[in-house]
Amino acid sequence: MVTNIVNRLRSIGPGAMVAAAFIGPGTVTTASVTGARFGYALVWTIAFSIVATIILQEMSARLGVVTRQGLGEALRDQFDHPTLSVLSVALVVSAIGIGTAAYEAGNILGGAAGLATVTGIGPSFWGPLMGLCAGALLWSGRYELIERALVTLVGVMAFSFIVDAILVGPDLNRLVLGFVPSAPAGSAFLITGLIGTTIVGYNLFLHASSVQERWGGPNDLPESRTDTVASILVGGVITLSILVTAAAVFPAGTRIQDVGTMAEQLRPLVGDHATILFSIGLFAAGFTSATTAPLAGAYATAGALGWDVDLKSTRFRAVWATILGVGTVFSALGLEPVEAIVFAQVVNGILLPVVAVFLIYAMNDRSALGEYTNTTVQNVLGGVVTVIVIWLGLRALYTVGQDLGVF
Repeated sequence: MVTNIVNRLRSIGPGAMVAAAFIGPGTVTTASVTGARFGYALVWTIAFSIVATIILQEMSARLGVVTRQGLGEALRDQFDHPTLSVLSVALVVSAIGIGTAAYEAGNILGGAAGLATVTGIGPSFWGPLMGLCAGALLWSGRYELIERALVTLVGVMAFSFIVDAILVGPDLNRLVLGFVPSAPAGSAFLITGLIGTTIVGYNLFLHASSVQERWGGPNDLPESRTDTVASILVGGVITLSILVTAAAVFPAGTRIQDVGTMAEQLRPLVGDHATILFSIGLFAAGFTSATTAPLAGAYATAGALGWDVDLKSTRFRAVWATILGVGTVFSALGLEPVEAIVFAQVVNGILLPVVAVFLIYAMNDRSALGEYTNTTVQNVLGGVVTVIVIWLGLRALYTVGQDLGVF
């Protein structure tokens, strides 16, 4: 029994890549801002996000392991009508390809900010260097190397943020009470943000494709499920640690603008080592997201267009190189492409509900999955998550519409 559990834990990989993808600088910032402003009150949001992510990511991984297809290929194959097929491909390519490119600058700049705090050398130096290192890792075309590097960095994040949370000494009673759902006035936006940064559309594409690199068929489903659940739970603990740290070091109601404020606040309270740990964790979050976002974009785009999904193929490399290149250039300039990010938010707000609905539909295709189709319970749970995702999508569209003056 113990040996079996240990063997399963040794197989951790694709799930950790998913965790590495959703714990980026955006998640670090959102969790920090939430903890500073509302203390422990929104801890329940992280718990819900993790459960919802496990439900959808388990389906995505099962699809890849059993059918040997990525989500992009499955999406393309399900629509026989040419118009629907073209629309679905266009939606995937625009939302995942352009979306990941838009967010890439933020990933690189976030990681560079962590290194700048530790070294005193500006982000404009570290940003391009991070981009080159991520590019070299992906260019190797060695899935095992990429996976091990990301798993290691997830471990670095876990150590850095969890130790910081322990050092600041959280209020355990208030932490436990935070698991009881509540919505303080003005918290709706951050609730949406915490859930939206955890349940990520492109991770469904990344997971369905990456599991094929690790496992060969349905007999490996137990290992795949262990990988998914354990990795995403670790991701949830990391996010929770960030929120707890902010809740402990700031008086409730504090409004912070960025994670730099968070890192500096730790210095007078628990010393330089805590600030360094937080900054190292931020670097790891930025680098992992800067690597997984282009990889997810390449998997999704290649699958949707019917290209060869091979880490060493020219087209596959061209997609991730374009995404990474855009982010690296903007990071070198110290800029985030605001208009592109707004576009990405709009299209991703549409895509995530569509992908969630399609995923559940595909998971009930007995001709493709046989006995591994969804159970009634899985369909109900997936349906509940999808309704929440649709609400988030509509809310995101409304928020962007307000920013643009449409509403």
